[in-house]
Amino acid sequence: MPGGKVINEHVGAVTTPDANLSSSVSVAHMVAPGGWAEPYQTPEFDEVTLVLSGSVLVDHDGGRLEVGAGQSVITRGGERIRYSCGPDGAAYVAVCLPAFSPDLVHREEES
Repeated sequence: MPGGKVINEHVGAVTTPDANLSSSVSVAHMVAPGGWAEPYQTPEFDEVTLVLSGSVLVDHDGGRLEVGAGQSVITRGGERIRYSCGPDGAAYVAVCLPAFSPDLVHREEES
């Protein structure tokens, strides 16, 4: 993944394409280095992010939320958001309902 983020999907379209759950839910363990960021997106899925270590920053229309180790955040489909990490990076689990798909994430072009 660009920026050095490592994604290990446990359930979803990539790892379990024939399972009944593959289109309804995805579960992935993510590890991102300090300062990692991705473009804004407006996904068609809800996402639960559980931070295991470090911090995940979630930019949204109302501002910025910092989610630390042991905390979680829920973002809703249709909400414009941007994920990034604090200076120490982060390890976290992302659960997407329905499952993550590049066709459903709607990432904005970086300028």
